[in-house]
Amino acid sequence: MSNRRDFIKKAAIGAIGIGHVLSPINANVKISKGFVTAKKANKPLIISTWNHGLAANKEAWEQLKKGSSSLDAIVSGVGIPEADPKVRSVGYGGLPDKEGKVTLDACIMDHNSDCGSVSFLQGIKHPIAVAKKVLENTPHVMLSGKGALQFAVSEGFKEENLLTLESRKRWEKWLENSKYQPVINSENHDTISMLVLDKEGNLSGGCTTSGAAWKMHGRVGDSPIIGAGLFLDNDVGAAAATGLGEAVIRTAGSAMVVELMRQGKTPFEACKEIVERIYNKHKNHKDMSFLQVGFIAVNKKGDYAGYSLKPGFNYAVYDSENGNHMEDSAFKMVKK
Repeated sequence: MSNRRDFIKKAAIGAIGIGHVLSPINANVKISKGFVTAKKANKPLIISTWNHGLAANKEAWEQLKKGSSSLDAIVSGVGIPEADPKVRSVGYGGLPDKEGKVTLDACIMDHNSDCGSVSFLQGIKHPIAVAKKVLENTPHVMLSGKGALQFAVSEGFKEENLLTLESRKRWEKWLENSKYQPVINSENHDTISMLVLDKEGNLSGGCTTSGAAWKMHGRVGDSPIIGAGLFLDNDVGAAAATGLGEAVIRTAGSAMVVELMRQGKTPFEACKEIVERIYNKHKNHKDMSFLQVGFIAVNKKGDYAGYSLKPGFNYAVYDSENGNHMEDSAFKMVKK
């Protein structure tokens, strides 16, 4: 947790120290050295964002070993942080919006490009499971708000209060000044995104989040949007995003990462190019002062990578050769 709590602090001081060279693309940007840019894993392969991805990966791996489908493995895996009140950016115990409401977004997608999504869902601990039901039991891709809740209840999900005592205290402390400052770290503006390449070589993915703390009531980020927070093409690869959702939505981030892999770029090259594109689109934008985005990606061959705008982003990787472990993302550092 501490690595992710320091996300913005590290971003602010990340230019201090060693291991950076000027990017040939933009002389005002630095790129980190010392990261392996070509990584390959044995199938099956699971990649999840952030430290809470370790527990999610472990559960998903166990489900795959039992013969569960990739979608069931994703639902079970990311369901671990969804139910963990210590993970303040996902599910139960997530930090609320400015009105003290915990609102959740999630999506899931399989190798056939079938997908399901829920946004602005309240009172249901596992939005990823509801998203899977949208995929399986409706003709739609996304349900939102009261409609999503109504559907979840009809599918047997239990309504419950998701605002824990600790998150309520944090919200009440915030109310003293009521200033919206969307600091992007694991406790304020993050998802858990999971990508799976199964033993048959098929891809699937999912995202789930409680979104930005103290957001306007009704705000929806990139996480439930197919093509923004998550996208895959089973002929090519898969990608998922973390960070400032508005910036990812404006650039159709995950879809663009996959499209670059279709054109022959590696996962690292594709993630890096889209992060650079987001930076260039936003360098004079009002959001630039707190902008952070990161992507994870995997292609059909099992090559994978992560890349972010600023330091501090890491992701969990599980394969049969190396087990379940954390890797730090390469990053592009903006000079002050």
